[in-house]
Amino acid sequence: MTHLEVGRGGRRTWFPVLLGGLLTACDIGSSPRAVTPPAPPPARASPPPEPVPVFRRVMPALSERTEAVRAQARKLGAPGAQVEDPCVAPSDKGCARTALAPFFASLDALASGTASAPVVIEAFGNSLIAGDRIVDVLRDDLSEAFGSAGRGVLLVDRMAPYGGRGRTSASGSGWEPRTLGELHAPPLPFGITGVYHVATEAKARGRFKLEGEARGTLWWLDVPKAGALTVMSEGKVLAKTEPAHDGASRATRFELPEGARTLDVVAEGAGAVVQGVVLQHARPGIVLDTLGVPSSDASLYARLDGATLASQLTERAPRLMLFFLGGNESKRIEWKRLDMDTLRADLRALLRRMREAAPGSACLLVGPMDAVRGPGAKEKALTQRSSLEAVNAAEREVALSEGCAFFDFYAAMGGQGALARFHEAGFMHDDLVHPRGAGLDVLGHLVSDALLRAYVETPPPAQGAAAAQPSAEVTQ
Repeated sequence: MTHLEVGRGGRRTWFPVLLGGLLTACDIGSSPRAVTPPAPPPARASPPPEPVPVFRRVMPALSERTEAVRAQARKLGAPGAQVEDPCVAPSDKGCARTALAPFFASLDALASGTASAPVVIEAFGNSLIAGDRIVDVLRDDLSEAFGSAGRGVLLVDRMAPYGGRGRTSASGSGWEPRTLGELHAPPLPFGITGVYHVATEAKARGRFKLEGEARGTLWWLDVPKAGALTVMSEGKVLAKTEPAHDGASRATRFELPEGARTLDVVAEGAGAVVQGVVLQHARPGIVLDTLGVPSSDASLYARLDGATLASQLTERAPRLMLFFLGGNESKRIEWKRLDMDTLRADLRALLRRMREAAPGSACLLVGPMDAVRGPGAKEKALTQRSSLEAVNAAEREVALSEGCAFFDFYAAMGGQGALARFHEAGFMHDDLVHPRGAGLDVLGHLVSDALLRAYVETPPPAQGAAAAQPSAEVTQ
């Protein structure tokens, strides 16, 4: 832009003219000359960007119960141990993702309030898990920190005539249980519970006490000649199965009336088969499904039906699969019913099979607890099982090579002699295999404490924002 000045009667007038993008001025009536235009006003400064909050993982405050359990662990000489969380996606800057990253990302979503679905954990294992006390502590600790979304997968009746009903119906009659831990394989396929119940009579019933759950699912086997199953709440029919008698595993979903207090699953005739009942809230929070079966090991988990496993794990969409294995394996190796090569092969097959069925889930293998023989005719005192440490090492090797995290339960208890200390404190049953009382609480705390510490000590994948929530929404 230029300015042209035209002289009239001694006066000069300036007109702007654009020349090649340069701001100049020409004086008409005299020699053209360049002039300096007035300085433009200073640019208005942009406001500084709002600071982006950095998401930080923090260790939950300890409850009085947890403080008491931790004090008991110190008395027993159980120091705890770290979770080994291998890198499964190396990058040029270090590690882009560890084995537990899917689970930790889900906890981030719960902690930041961005989760829209429950975070489901599936806990598989032997009788230590079937009893539920160890995973009770883990469930309680995680729920206290991140909220609860309900009970999840339950059984229509107990697995035996004895035992508690924390993970079953409140009362049941007319059912025969079959489990994958039996010596000879039962005739019908298993789902992820590792258990099914067969109605031995018409009107076999399981009654559940509701805790405000909004929805549920009945898992059942569509076996030949079996009658239908009816789901009822206080006299109102919520759902009824329609058998095709083709042997397939099926899922029947239902909505629960607001304020309902009980739920009944009723077999209309003998032979109907129930694999499980899912009761869950619609809100975000922790759900831990207890899927332990007495006498089970990695080899016996091969009895799970492939199609049923895939459909039920797809429905549950877990963010963490936990495996508590090794106790029965160490005994069976000592009894020469199992060898180390078979143990490795069967464990590897189990982990791969489960991860293929739930590719969005993290994986954590918990090794065997301390195990002993005696006292008896040959052993005058408690002696450690000779195969225990070899089994523990083999499980660690397989877990890490398969991209699963590993927790050394044996080391967390205090290593060799730990079970003897538990026994002297009165925390072991007479069989010297199964812990009891506060001993179970200590074992549960060792797992939950290690898992929470691993979560806090692992940096979130993207500083400046909470991690992404689960990609698959849970179907109840």
